[in-house]
Amino acid sequence: MHFYVLLLMFLLVISGKPGSAAALDDCVFLGEEEKNSLYEDGDVVVGGLFPLHYIFGDSSDWFTCVVHTDFFFSRALRWMQTMAFAIQEINQRSDLLPQLKLGFHIRDSCDDIPVSLRASLLLVNGQPESVNRDERQGKNNGSKLGCAAINRTVSSVIIGDAGSGESMALLRSLGSFHIPLVSYFASCSCLSNQREFPTFMRTMPSDTFQVRALAQLVSYFSWTWVGVIGVESDYARFAIQLFLQESVQYGVCAAYTHFYPVTLSQQMSSSKVIINFCSESEMQGILREVRRRNISGLQWITSEAWATAKSLWEKSADLLTGTLGFAIRRAAVIPGLKRHLTSLNPAHIHKSAFLAEFWEETFKCRLNGSVNKHSHGAVSYLDRPPCDGMEDLNDVYSPYSDVTQLRVSYNVYKAVYLVAHALQDMSICKIGKGPFLNGTCADPKNFKPWQVRLIRANFSALGEKISFDQNGDPIAYYDLLNWQRRPDGSLHLVKVGFYDASSSAGRSLVINDSAIRWPLGKQVCSLQTGLSNMTDALECSRCSEDTWSNNARNLCIPKTIEYLSYHELVGILLCVASVLGAFISISIIVLFHTYKATPLVRANNMELSFLLLVFLVVCFLVGLLFIGEPSDWLCRIRYPAFGISFALCISCLLAKTAVVLMAFRATLPGSNVMKWFGSNQQRASVLLGTAVQVIICLIWLLTSPPHATSNTDYHSATIIIECVTGSEVGFWCVLGYIGILACMCFVTAFLARKLPDNFNEAKFITFSMLIFFAVWITFIPVYVSTAGKYTVAVHIFAILASAFGLLFCIFAPKCYILILKPEKNSKKHMMQR
Repeated sequence: MHFYVLLLMFLLVISGKPGSAAALDDCVFLGEEEKNSLYEDGDVVVGGLFPLHYIFGDSSDWFTCVVHTDFFFSRALRWMQTMAFAIQEINQRSDLLPQLKLGFHIRDSCDDIPVSLRASLLLVNGQPESVNRDERQGKNNGSKLGCAAINRTVSSVIIGDAGSGESMALLRSLGSFHIPLVSYFASCSCLSNQREFPTFMRTMPSDTFQVRALAQLVSYFSWTWVGVIGVESDYARFAIQLFLQESVQYGVCAAYTHFYPVTLSQQMSSSKVIINFCSESEMQGILREVRRRNISGLQWITSEAWATAKSLWEKSADLLTGTLGFAIRRAAVIPGLKRHLTSLNPAHIHKSAFLAEFWEETFKCRLNGSVNKHSHGAVSYLDRPPCDGMEDLNDVYSPYSDVTQLRVSYNVYKAVYLVAHALQDMSICKIGKGPFLNGTCADPKNFKPWQVRLIRANFSALGEKISFDQNGDPIAYYDLLNWQRRPDGSLHLVKVGFYDASSSAGRSLVINDSAIRWPLGKQVCSLQTGLSNMTDALECSRCSEDTWSNNARNLCIPKTIEYLSYHELVGILLCVASVLGAFISISIIVLFHTYKATPLVRANNMELSFLLLVFLVVCFLVGLLFIGEPSDWLCRIRYPAFGISFALCISCLLAKTAVVLMAFRATLPGSNVMKWFGSNQQRASVLLGTAVQVIICLIWLLTSPPHATSNTDYHSATIIIECVTGSEVGFWCVLGYIGILACMCFVTAFLARKLPDNFNEAKFITFSMLIFFAVWITFIPVYVSTAGKYTVAVHIFAILASAFGLLFCIFAPKCYILILKPEKNSKKHMMQR
């Protein structure tokens, strides 16, 4: 049924004109429902959508709303009246739109998508109001429907809706008509997509900032085990998804994630800190369920959706005491708004059913000719006494006239001024310099909706500079509020901090701990934090750095100590691999020493081969320095030892390859090239290549040496003892220099690739360098992305893999000939080519 009704309304927008037969046919369909709006004519009529009522239960008639609560209705009515006040204020100004009169057409969205859609279509179509023929004294001249049409100006801009889901539905429905929509309370980050929603702007910050603030708040109090709940809606889904992504950076874990109205799980008792993404009306159902399950002692963390919803306090004060939440920026005062709100009197309220209904519910009386059909409590409406005309809003308290918390109202005020300044830009546009084709301008009194350029309208309101980013979102600023009970039992919203996204000082979140009042007089102690709550204590006492709270949160127990030890499987395997590599290297030294007089050993630069094997033994044993509990002296040894040992190995390979290359290139008679590559020069080149690495390591050790540290950032229950490099630049310089030597060695070996095979180690060195590059190029991203003992294991693995690659690629072919093919180890065989 919803589809066909919406289809009918779209056809009305496309083809029906005010006063036409098609529009007139709707008189019977609309009936007295058209009285449920507030209208004032003008050159430009700004539409408004406000959730004055809400759909109760699963009503099959989705055009029918019932009152949610007195406060919610009153608060939304204040938003509506703020819009009317801002437009009237603009009309009285001489410096803003002096040649243009603004009007308004405000309708009830009922906090429901279908009703909001229908109301918006009535706004953009300029739907006529139905009036009884007798009331019009026959001016309809015989209409068969017994009604006449009062033409209303089409609303080319709409301010609304309050909800993110409703706003998204409006944008997708009205997008093809390019109707600008300015929301005052929709915060879903999904609405920041200007490509999908190019006609949308808002005076409400995006949830991206709010979620960031919530994650910092939870981290500030060391709550790392929290529950996250919300209502099944676009707003909650996007907000929870953002929070889960953001909280990872602060080590916060979600104990559970639930979407209401799915039955709340018993897991709610496992985490006392609950982050809630839902609206005020939805929160009432959640609180009823919490009370039914007899769950108490919860620390509620609220989003801006109900951070100032005082209506929840009346029936759930015991559950909500101590609640913390971020509320949008509050206006200190909007001059004249209080007087405007309280100026209502019986002579004026009959112009709108909204105002009449509010009057009757505030003073518990009945107006003559009332059209109030909503149910408010157990007292029958007909049993109320008539209103005597002496009622005065200044004599009673009502959330409607309460201007101490002007937050959403201030957003509405700014939304109206945003539209006004966009129209002002249109009014002062000069032909030839306009934003449209050939520099043309739009006519402020007769423009198309797509010609309203809201995103360019930066302005000031009440002394505050209002600006927007490229997504049409305002700069975020939130007040951190704490729900405290006054002596008389009423709610006191106390500002205990703030979050400023524009802060450049690195302190976006500022909190006054001493001003916070916690649930039941004590701070909630989290299972996963370093807080412990002694039995019957009024406050949590912090555990020491090396302990954390037990399951009962009444005792501090030692944290788990973590490092790569010789007693765990990974440590044992790496230790065995290191010792095995050193043993194989020593065995090859013994083998080469045994056959040192043979041509194979002598022909491949015997001295450098022995040096290389000794340095490989050192490389394998260096891996053992990375196993065991780190200490300062061990950290200062392991990194230089690693860097210098590999510099020695690759310098030997570079010298061996250079000697072979020069020997075969120095073919001219009388050439003196080889005198520069004798034994002394070869030793000097190895020492010189290593000396540079030694200098890098000395500078590193003298400026910012590596040291041991205890790290609890990755998991609050575990202390990771690890070596930190002290200077990241020093570590990467050591690794980079090894890479430079390896590149030089690879290039030299590549140039020597065509030399006679029997004299040539170049192809083996080339292959060993390829393995070396593969290991260390893979090592870098893995090393950066791992943490704790696994970082150490990756480092050891890279050392062993590259050392084994050098050992087997260069010496395995020689060992094969020495042991299994001794007949090839002869001068004749070596000289064949």
